[in-house]
This record gives sequence, C-alpha cells and structure tokens, in this order.
Amino acid sequence: MDFLWPGFLLLLGSIPLIIAAYIWMLRRRRRFAVRYSSLSLVREAISKQSLLRRHLPFALLLLALGNLTLAMGRPVSVVQVPAGEVTIILAIDVSRSMCSTDIPPNRLQAAMAAAFSFIQRQPPSTLIGIVGFAGFAQLIYPPTSDQEILEDVVASLTTGRRTAIGSGILESLDAIAEFDQNVAPTVRNPDDPQPTPVPRGAYAPSIIVLLTDGASNSGPHPLDAAQQAADRGVRVYTIGFGTEQGGMMDCGQGYFGGDPFGSSGIQPFGGGGGRFRRGIDEETLQRVSDMTGGEYYSAESADELHAVFESLPTSLITRPEITEISFIFAGIGAFLALLAIGLALLWQPLS
Repeated sequence: MDFLWPGFLLLLGSIPLIIAAYIWMLRRRRRFAVRYSSLSLVREAISKQSLLRRHLPFALLLLALGNLTLAMGRPVSVVQVPAGEVTIILAIDVSRSMCSTDIPPNRLQAAMAAAFSFIQRQPPSTLIGIVGFAGFAQLIYPPTSDQEILEDVVASLTTGRRTAIGSGILESLDAIAEFDQNVAPTVRNPDDPQPTPVPRGAYAPSIIVLLTDGASNSGPHPLDAAQQAADRGVRVYTIGFGTEQGGMMDCGQGYFGGDPFGSSGIQPFGGGGGRFRRGIDEETLQRVSDMTGGEYYSAESADELHAVFESLPTSLITRPEITEISFIFAGIGAFLALLAIGLALLWQPLS
C-alpha cells in the first residue's frame, strides 16, 4: 500500500497531543472531585465496567480519527497484472572498447549475435527499440515488432568515442514515453519540475536492457538517470560484458569512417594495435538495477551473454493496476466515530 498524498499523514502526529490533552482534563477534573476518606471506597465506586464506559468512546474516537487521516492521504493498492503488450529497449554500448577481441570475433559482434537471438525469441506482441550510446546516446530505431528491421538495425551499429551510460538510460526512457502515455518524458534540466513518482511497487510494462563493457565517462551520471527511471516505474536490467584480461582492439574495416557517434578514422586505441582491459563499473551498474527494480548480470563470454539474454524476465513483465482505497478507511472512520458518539450518549447521557 502506498499514499498519493503522504503529507496528510503528518496529521497522525496530533493523536498523541489529543491523548495528552485528554489525560490533562481528567486530572484537572479530579482536583474538584469529592475526596474520599478511604481509597477502598474509591475502588468500589469506580468499577472496571465504569472505566470501560468512561474511556472506550474516546479510544474509538481516536481510531476513527486515525482512519480518517489515512483516508485523507489517499491510500492506493497496486496489483500487477500480465501486460498485453511489452516494450523493451536494448541500450547497447558502442564505445571503442567494444572492439576488444577478448570475446571473439569482438565484443560488439558477440553482443550483436546475442541481440539477434534475443529478438528472434520474442512474441509478436513485444515491441523492441534500439538505443546506441558512446559519447552520447541516440535512438537508432523506435520500438517495433518487425524483427527483420531490428536485425538490420543492430547489424548497422558502429562505434564511437567515450561511454555515456546515463545518456543511454535517458534516451531509452524517452523512447518508452513516446509509446506509453503513462511514462513521463525525462527531465534534462535539473531546474525543471520532476513528475510525481509512481507508487512504490508499480512498474510500467516496459524495461530497459543496458549492455556495456566499461564505466560512464560522459553525459549525466548513471545514478541520476536511474532515479528518473525509478520515478517512472521503468526497470533497468544492466549487463556488464567483457573479460578481466581484455584483448586486442579490432572492429574491422566496416566499423570505421563516419558514424552517428562522432568517430572517424582509425584511432591509436581503436581498430588495431592497442589492448583494452575490462573496466566495468559493476558497482554503479548494480546500483542502477537495484534502484529501478531490475537486476545486474555479468557475462565474460558469448555463451554467458546468450544465457543472460535468455534469463531476462520478458515473459513476466506486468503492468500495474492502481486502485484507490480511501473509501475503506473513510468508511471505517465514520463507523467508529458514530459508534463512539452513540456509546457516549448511551453511557453518559447529557441529561
């Protein structure tokens, strides 16, 4: 259970004050009561039944006040039901380090092969979009169920400089927002107002699968981007790809020249020569997945990456059904208030 207006719950802090005021009034009345010479007479005069009749209406009134306050906070119940249509964004790192040959023929081609297999296994109701990120992120193709187009798009990926994981998350969120009106677009200016976070436990029927072999060194911080995903109920599943020892850099002739990420020509650390070691920021990737309700996976071979894609919970994606249950607390509060008033008039009539 969550609350749409949690600020009203602060009113619950008034209940202890009301109890304190009630105790103070009882003590004040005792000062003017007739003093008995024997305490035994007092005990006989105030039976357990009379104490119950004296304090039960007040206790019921407090319970009524508590329930009415909860109703003012607008409690909601979130129930997950199977999603009829699922949107998956594959955010793929296309930085130069993906040219490493520690995973043959190289990391990028191994990732492409795993993505091809993943796309082919999805049912027609699943929409898949492709985002590539290096120094910045770009939506390569919006979500579609046309698997042939998706395979052509993945095959056309080229590499660029640097790694902007946060940008990849934000671009993926905007791609989802184009198809799901319940997901707000991202806020790139920190001074702009943020949308109201979804209730806790409510997830959109869309996920982001982010694959990278490095650490973010460009664009917004990944955790800031993850917070925006969490606020929108979009889960991010992160994959760290590469071996510890790294390998020689070779993306082949087809990966050089003009590309959408701003790289051109063979760089000293790019198409040949240099060696790249595994530099995955696993701690950040783990936190991104934890914050958003996803999961972090590590893959050090092509077979492990295929296994990761096969284990992604795409068949278990649900959409939230949010039901406001304020009326339940309001009804209980009203009943307790009427009961308290009725018992007070019955046991302690005004005349």
